[in-house]
Amino acid sequence: MVDTPKENYKGDGLRVASMPGYNGPLCRKITVQVEFWKLVYGVANGDRLADGTRPAYYFDIRRVKHVELHADASVEQKIALPTSLYATDRSPCQGALVSITVGKPLTSKELPEEVEVEVGAGEDRWSRGTVDFRSKRVADFELSQPSAPQVCSPDGKPTADPADVPTPGSQPTDFDPTDLYPTPDRSFDIGDVLRSPTP
Repeated sequence: MVDTPKENYKGDGLRVASMPGYNGPLCRKITVQVEFWKLVYGVANGDRLADGTRPAYYFDIRRVKHVELHADASVEQKIALPTSLYATDRSPCQGALVSITVGKPLTSKELPEEVEVEVGAGEDRWSRGTVDFRSKRVADFELSQPSAPQVCSPDGKPTADPADVPTPGSQPTDFDPTDLYPTPDRSFDIGDVLRSPTP
């Protein structure tokens, strides 16, 4: 059982423990990878994907911290969060993702192609968000979304104060926000978009 940052009411990081009723220890230890990823979002700049659709946002994903555990469920293990990744004053273009995998660390081919972005709706404390990992090995994950990706340039830099730019969908009914802001429902890994296709 993993208490991810949102779920851990004590607020002291990420906790790995045995589930009630299954209090170990296991016959042998298993290898668990806990990986923290930095997501940097940028508004699509008119670029189109191969199928002709225009994504709302691109994102770049990079690993910030990696912890390998050898767990047999006999003791609770705690992992401190990367402070810069979860800072309250982080860039409005920055999100955070934590993944828990049994076995080896995730490879680049297993990282997500799409990550849900809900701008202006606020983050539900108990919402997991939607992350489309390309691997069945991910046992658990948690997404912390960017606070205002609508103010971000295509390269992931804030171009305005989020307080001065209305969130998409917050305009009066006689104003069509799609003239200014793409619909914030999907984001695509910029590395996949720019990567040369393999034969």
